[in-house]
Amino acid sequence: MSITNILIGLCPMIGWGVFPVLTGYFGGKPVNQIIGATYGTLIGAIVVALFMRTPMIGGKEFLFTFLSGIGWAAGQILVFYAFTEMGVSRTMPISTGAQLIGASLWGVLVLGEWSKTSSKFIGFFAILLIIIGVYFTTYTENKTKTAGGSKAFKGVLLVACAEIGYLAYSAFPQAVPKATGFEAFLPQALGMAVTATIFALATKKNRQSRPYRTKSSYTNIIAGLFFAFAALTYLISARPSVNGLATGFTLSQMNVILATLGGIYVLHEKKTHKEMIAVLAGLALVVIAGIITAFIK
Repeated sequence: MSITNILIGLCPMIGWGVFPVLTGYFGGKPVNQIIGATYGTLIGAIVVALFMRTPMIGGKEFLFTFLSGIGWAAGQILVFYAFTEMGVSRTMPISTGAQLIGASLWGVLVLGEWSKTSSKFIGFFAILLIIIGVYFTTYTENKTKTAGGSKAFKGVLLVACAEIGYLAYSAFPQAVPKATGFEAFLPQALGMAVTATIFALATKKNRQSRPYRTKSSYTNIIAGLFFAFAALTYLISARPSVNGLATGFTLSQMNVILATLGGIYVLHEKKTHKEMIAVLAGLALVVIAGIITAFIK
């Protein structure tokens, strides 16, 4: 694996790490956050398509990439609700662990990645390290605090359901390998924006909140631009000719480092001394596992 491919694989870490911190900073209800995020992504995709003069794909390629965008938007709506229950610094590690299991197993079992026995052993060992690291980051010293109990259970349940959409986001583009990352980006962003629009208009509660007249719907477009950067570089990284789905996805999920620390220091989600030690130890395991995964052949 070349240094260039590794750098491409790490680019989504930056965009997806900053993205949840910005949505938390700009605030708003989940409907405001998903509108801003998806519209910002669509703006980014249109700019890239115009700059690169990328032709619009059609047929099966358009359908599968469009569906992947729908999957992401549906999953992200649930994660935005989880943020309100547990905060960014607790939600993101849980989401990362679940996504790593789903996407990596899909890449290995369905797409045939990590074909060598030694590669599978190293890859699954790296995933195990990440899961352990994620567990450390969720350590709570006082089990009776608000972040625990029923709110934590509800948050975990929301994240678990969201992983179905996230898996669709990662897996659907792999069904049309002839579509490049640049070609897949705009249809995918369209799927995201359409889903967000339907969500904003589908329920009476969302309509009454007048999301298109709320400032946070538009400030969150900035967060969406960071997501757009991550989404595009991930589509490129996950191609079989670059890093592949299993390795590309694992590298991208080191965004948990930026998102977790951002939740603590930028959004001021408080941690005790012991909790902070557990968080740093968990994040260190994630980094080590990511480095191991990057060199799997």
